Amino acid sequence: MTEDPLSAIPETGKILGLDLGTKTIGVAISDGMRYSATPLETIKRTKFTQDAERIIELISENQVVALVLGLPLNMDGTEGPRVQSTRAFARNLAPKINLPIAFWDERLSTSAVTRMMIEADLRRDRRAEVVDKLAASYILQGALDRLRSR
Repeated sequence: MTEDPLSAIPETGKILGLDLGTKTIGVAISDGMRYSATPLETIKRTKFTQDAERIIELISENQVVALVLGLPLNMDGTEGPRVQSTRAFARNLAPKINLPIAFWDERLSTSAVTRMMIEADLRRDRRAEVVDKLAASYILQGALDRLRSR
């Protein structure tokens, strides 16, 4: 994959980051200047249509210009069933939002965030509540850092 995965993202505007889990979707948003990613919310997954409706509401409320989805590659870089599921979600969402959707390697994002929360001495039940939106923020921050460097 030689093409920059973020090449379709417009030069300016807020970006929504998504960490698609099987039970939840972690959501983060960038500031307008794209310096930082902030955890926004965790969507409890139900049906695709309802999940998509909430994402569309967030796009509208925040004047989002693009989405970055965490791509759960295997540790060796290969694509497994979770990557196929993420790509299918993006394919189904794309016609509903008419915005560029980029994928960003999310390997180790959840474990990195979990490690930070443990170091911050966050209780286990509190970690479970926030891990998905923090992982989305971690994924989006990686993409923002790359966008700034190009």
